Amino acid sequence: MSTTVIILIVVAVIVVLAIAGFVVSRQRGRQLEEKRVEAREHREEAKTRARKAEQARLEAEEQAERARKEQAAAEEHRRQADEVDPDAEERSAQ
Repeated sequence: MSTTVIILIVVAVIVVLAIAGFVVSRQRGRQLEEKRVEAREHREEAKTRARKAEQARLEAEEQAERARKEQAAAEEHRRQADEVDPDAEERSAQ
């Protein structure tokens, strides 16, 4: 083989390897970007769910507070009824 043919083969191999390296690098870059997009979507979903959970927690606390107030009002009415009811002492004695 002549020196020229060997040089051409070596140059061709180097070019093929460079192209293959470039293609692999681009594929990795695309994969990384796809993973970044997926991670961003997951974070957005997590934020949305966290907001909904916080809103539900606040609503539950408000409802619990209303229930406590209603319970206190019911106790007050029961106490007033016992004060007014002449038979209340008989019921408590039994």
